[in-house]
Amino acid sequence: AIILVHWLLTVWGCMNDMFPASYAWGNFSVLAVGIWAIVQRDSLDAIMMFLTGLLLTVLTDIIHISVFYPPNYYLSDVKRFSVGMAIFSLLLKPVSCYLVYRMYRERGGE
Repeated sequence: AIILVHWLLTVWGCMNDMFPASYAWGNFSVLAVGIWAIVQRDSLDAIMMFLTGLLLTVLTDIIHISVFYPPNYYLSDVKRFSVGMAIFSLLLKPVSCYLVYRMYRERGGE
């Protein structure tokens, strides 16, 4: 569910050309590592890399949104929706990090 929600919010966040390609590449590559963590249930490295990637994308998302946020008179409805979904994804990432950390502990991590 974590992967699906963040994938959908990232797709909606990339609906226009406001954010650079690094926003999409960063988020989608972390989601690919998340799929790897789901497939290999015994791997502590996969879940730890997913958790680390989520934490790093929190920082990069803050930078992308703050640097590339357009002036208010330049916001169309699509851009407003796209930025809103990017912000919503950013707000959900700490919850996702907590859930992934619990999965890490369940797999035997310390």
